[in-house]
Amino acid sequence: MLRALSGLDPVDGGSIDGPRLPAIVFQEPRLLPWETLEQNVALGLPPGPQSRTAAQAALEEVGLGERLEDWPRNLSGGQAQRVALARALVQEPQLLLLDEPFAALDALTRIKMQRLVKHLIERHQPGVLLVTHDVDEAIALADRALIMRNGAIAAEYRVTEQTKPALRDTLLAQLGVDADTAAH
Repeated sequence: MLRALSGLDPVDGGSIDGPRLPAIVFQEPRLLPWETLEQNVALGLPPGPQSRTAAQAALEEVGLGERLEDWPRNLSGGQAQRVALARALVQEPQLLLLDEPFAALDALTRIKMQRLVKHLIERHQPGVLLVTHDVDEAIALADRALIMRNGAIAAEYRVTEQTKPALRDTLLAQLGVDADTAAH
């Protein structure tokens, strides 16, 4: 679904209505190693001083404003993913697609990135589609959780402060996991 929404794969039957150029953050940061962080973030923006200013502001927003001229090889996994997030948000997309963006991060960095993404989403207000296999991550970041099977939506749940306590067990059961087993 993400690949179709992003325009990377053709739609086979039916159509997709919505923003033509959504921004996507993949599981791997996919930074260009021969470009500085500023150049990676400004990728896709028209060349010029406004792009530099926008890239710097986006890097500052993710906590890397002092690293404009640095190279991707000098970054940790979490820092590289923050650059990828800045590159997506600098476009001011109407739709932000997140394809398991925290899967390769350690537990502490994952929590920090989840908080950062939540803050940035509140600030920029794009529509967001997050693909994750982490039920806790879905509950922490989403206002709706969808279970997909065989390319179709099998179940949909609203995520609210009231539903969060029971939702984890419900989602795990939908995925065929015993909640008691998952807690251990």
